[in-house]
Amino acid sequence: MASNKNYYDILGIAKNASDSEIKQAYRKLAREHHPDMVKDGDKDAAEKRFKEINEAYQILSDPQKRKMYDTYGHAGTGYQAGGPGGFGGSWGPFTYTYTSGTNGYGDFDPFDVFEEFFGFRGFGGSRAPKKGKNLYYELHIDFADAVHGVEKTVKVESGTITIKIPQGVHDGTEMRFAGKGMPGPNNAPAGDLYLTIRVPTPRPFQRSGNILGMSLELDFTQLILGDVVEIPVVDPKEKDGLGKTELKIPAGTQPGTQIRLKGKGMPYLRGGGQGDIIVQVFVKIPNKLSKKQRELLEEYRKIS
Repeated sequence: MASNKNYYDILGIAKNASDSEIKQAYRKLAREHHPDMVKDGDKDAAEKRFKEINEAYQILSDPQKRKMYDTYGHAGTGYQAGGPGGFGGSWGPFTYTYTSGTNGYGDFDPFDVFEEFFGFRGFGGSRAPKKGKNLYYELHIDFADAVHGVEKTVKVESGTITIKIPQGVHDGTEMRFAGKGMPGPNNAPAGDLYLTIRVPTPRPFQRSGNILGMSLELDFTQLILGDVVEIPVVDPKEKDGLGKTELKIPAGTQPGTQIRLKGKGMPYLRGGGQGDIIVQVFVKIPNKLSKKQRELLEEYRKIS
């Protein structure tokens, strides 16, 4: 994780900031703190700050990730310590890259801000030669496909290609196929093909990366006395990608408590296990009581 600071503070915005305010703040800060914009002696500090800015933007610009962050804090962002979260590889004649949201730069190349404003990728860069038209498509897959991984054949304007989607892919993941766009003019290089993957998240989950969050409403007696309840989890062995497990509710659990289930969330993009599920417990207050229930509660109030 690039930073444990408050993401809103990093961008200098209020917690209720609009999407346009988030984007505006990001653009301003990204230009100010880009490593190519500072003196040589300040590059290390600028690069660290630049990564913080991009990490904050990657979370707050995504409605689902922002909701997870607002609810669960850094625990719900899906960031993993110990290495970058990009995923790349090749399959057949195609190359593709993934950004899982676990690196400092998020789901985009932060240097694109310079391409947008100045037409080149930082100082010392040169304008790219004109090439063919880039193609942009969305590919909708089932949740089970995201759990297991899937192979798809898709038809696009430039032809038909077969792609391999790895397990753990999340909604909004962009796959880039270099040179698979439209042919360039006068023998110029072909453009690229970008596929944005769309994956539904089943109820009751919210998702950020490989982290799943869910709310669990329980009777107040279950919180007071403790209980064991059954909840849904991700299970790659099941056809639909979902299974069930028992969750122990300790006696005296307070409303709002978060319980983490290790290894029960989405598979990692690069393999090696699964993420976690964060269960937030809420209390359900009955609207009506029987006479006996009221008498018992009145008795409890007298002796407590």
